[in-house]
Amino acid sequence: MNASSPSQAKEQDDDTKPLWTYVTKIKSVSGGGNYEIKYNICDFTFNGPYTRVRAHLLKMTGKGVRVCQKVTIDRLIDLKKIDNDATLRVEKSKTKSMSLPPTLDHEIARMFYSSGLPFHLARNPHYRKAFAYAANNQINGYQPPGYNKLRTTLLQNERRHVENLLQPIKNAWSQKDAIDCSNEIKDKDFIAKLMREVIMEVGHSNVVQIVMDNAAVCKAAGLIIEVDFPSIYWTPCVVHTLNLALKNICAAKNIEKKQYKVDYILSFTSPIYDVLRRTDIEASSLHLVYEMWDSMIEKVKNAIYQYERKEESEGSTFYEIVHSILIDRWTKSSTPLHCLAHSLNSRYYSHEWLSEDSNRVPPHQDLELTRERLKCFKRFFLDADVRRKVNIEFAYFSDGRKGFDDLDSLNDRGQMDPKVWWLVHGVNAPILQKVALKLLAQPCSSSCCERNWSTYSFIYSLKRNKMAPHRIENLVFVHSNLQLLSMNTPQYHQEETKMWDVAGDNFGSLDDCGILEIASLSLDEPELEGAFFNDDC
Repeated sequence: MNASSPSQAKEQDDDTKPLWTYVTKIKSVSGGGNYEIKYNICDFTFNGPYTRVRAHLLKMTGKGVRVCQKVTIDRLIDLKKIDNDATLRVEKSKTKSMSLPPTLDHEIARMFYSSGLPFHLARNPHYRKAFAYAANNQINGYQPPGYNKLRTTLLQNERRHVENLLQPIKNAWSQKDAIDCSNEIKDKDFIAKLMREVIMEVGHSNVVQIVMDNAAVCKAAGLIIEVDFPSIYWTPCVVHTLNLALKNICAAKNIEKKQYKVDYILSFTSPIYDVLRRTDIEASSLHLVYEMWDSMIEKVKNAIYQYERKEESEGSTFYEIVHSILIDRWTKSSTPLHCLAHSLNSRYYSHEWLSEDSNRVPPHQDLELTRERLKCFKRFFLDADVRRKVNIEFAYFSDGRKGFDDLDSLNDRGQMDPKVWWLVHGVNAPILQKVALKLLAQPCSSSCCERNWSTYSFIYSLKRNKMAPHRIENLVFVHSNLQLLSMNTPQYHQEETKMWDVAGDNFGSLDDCGILEIASLSLDEPELEGAFFNDDC
């Protein structure tokens, strides 16, 4: 389309801003649509944009310009009618939704059917915007981008565009999402090298933990990192740990006698699955793991004992097997970081939480938590004097003294999000406050990485296995971050494009699904959990 000529631009300006005809523009000043203006009706001269012209002639007060005294009531009515008509013209010119012709409907449908496109693409906001733009604009002769343009120029442009959009979310964004490891030996040294490079780029003081799955090579790499950077912990992924626990529990030798009792199996595994769901997210959850794990074991015990109709004082061979598996998994996966994060959660010192169970004690009265907390402080604070200060701050915090004895501070422990509580009430313990704010913002699983790998496998399929690594990297980057940006918009939670990237055709309806089918759904999408699960599942 050709650019508008100056005369066309003036005509358009007069059409949408008709009150310009009642003034004389003497000269442009300061740019941005500002002029030195002489009003034809009253000969008043002023500097400003069109908004001040409207304010003066339509007698609008509080707009930074005096109202015109020579505009009579009759003339004011005429001027307002002219202004209103212009406003209506502007509104009518805006893009509007419209029903597409039936023939076009069929062509779009054929595009889906012939290419095997999933039907939930119809909820994609970019798909809808493309057709809305085409329907509401004159694009005669337009040809959609071809094969080469889509995979080269447009992809590169979109990568740059997404990087710009991400700047408000994160000031410094990694230049690479993926590394081509196809010719590398993925041993502990190689993984540790990659981790070390990222830590050095971010700054080791800004890194609290590295969360990876529990594979031997990952654990070995994590221990190398801990030696190089004593203040950084290798933390096993809780979701991976729980998956391994479920696998052990459901092994044939443990459950073969119960293979036909599905309801029973679901009853004692559902507490484990519930924790798995709650931790398989990118949200802050490190400070919740210790308590969740304790509660989970208790719920598993109650389910087994209830089914076996046994009193708490009686023994259960099967529960002992399950209990030993869960304890073993916790022992292998827990770190002092879990205990310190738990100890800094203000909720666990509140009357509300302690009164829920007579066996509960505040973290500073728990031997294991105290021992592990002190280990963390020794790694975080090598200077003995600084460590003594932070231990004193912890004593005041845990006992509600010396700046933590304020009534609001004590009452808010059970009511506020712990991170908010530390922001509001933690100023009297400046060293501990910094530690708390870091730990209370930490995840406990590598779910975000898992989702990135899922995206990678979605893009790098059998049909697209000849793509160059850099092109796959760009596709993964654009795909993942367009979803991220979309989730931060109001439209993501409403209208026709609601949760457009979640589930898809396989989950169009759960009306005919049984509980076993629901239990097999992927946990890769937290939003899917929120959409389809509730506390009664």
